Parts: sequence; C-alpha cells; structure tokens
Amino acid sequence: MAQQIDPLYSKAVTALENLQRLGLTLPEPPAAVSNYLPWIRTGNLIVTAGQLPWQGKTMLYPGKLGDSVWVEDGYKAARQAALNAIAQLHAATGGDLEKIVRIVRVEGNVHCAAGFRDHPRVLDGASDFFVEIFEERGRHVRSALGISDMPLNASIQLTVWAEVAAG
Repeated sequence: MAQQIDPLYSKAVTALENLQRLGLTLPEPPAAVSNYLPWIRTGNLIVTAGQLPWQGKTMLYPGKLGDSVWVEDGYKAARQAALNAIAQLHAATGGDLEKIVRIVRVEGNVHCAAGFRDHPRVLDGASDFFVEIFEERGRHVRSALGISDMPLNASIQLTVWAEVAAG
C-alpha cells in the first residue's frame, strides 16, 4: 500500500498512526439525518454523503461565515467535517484506511453571508487535514462553493470521493 517511511522511526506511517500523532481518535461515523446512505461504494470509488462538523451530538461553529462565524472557526469546522469523512471511509473500507489509494475529490459548501469570498481559506481546513493524515494520498482536487443556507445551520459541508484498492 501507499505508506511512507518516517526517518525518525524507520517504520511505515499509516493514516491511523498520523491521527494518533495528532492526538486524535476516529469518532463513530455520523449517522444519516434523513433518507440517504452516509457513504456508498461503486467500483473502486467511495463517495461520502455531505459531512457536517459534528463532534458527537454537537454541531461545531454553526452559522454563516462572514456573519457569525470567523474564517478561523470555519477552518476548524472543515477540519472536523474531514475527520467525520475519514470515519465514514474507515467504515466503508471495513476498518482499513490503508485501502484508501487516494482522496480524489473534496466538494465543499460554505454557508456564508453575501459578499464572503474566503471559501478557499475555510476549506483548506479539510484539505490540509487530508494531507496530514494520508500524506501524498491525501492530495486531491476540490470545489468550493458558497451557499446562503445550510441544513442544521452548519457552517460547512464536505463530500469526499476516495479511490479504494480493489478487493
């Protein structure tokens, strides 16, 4: 699999080890809040449903960017949504994140006030996180859109496309 060698420890560094290095554990994958699947696999692709910045049952940083939510908090919200997406990918791979060949695409929706233009800075929270966890496998293409309303007043929502090893 696509593992890196950490020169300090001379051993393979996995996605779970990178999470542990950051002091993080995978949460339970958030359940769907309506009539849809939290993820689906088709061929060698896994696509997540929109992931919100849930931490347990708490929505982190609710509201609109450029109004009641600062860019720095939006960045943190995107990072939390990315962690939830990784929990979905963990479930979809049967608990083996090393089956993830690459994060292919991240679609980000930013709940924002009129005139807000810092969508890329907000969604860098997710993009930076995917690279921290998956290293080169975490580099991806991305779309960043601003929307005027969001389910549950979430500040951001991510959909992730990941290539998974055959089998």
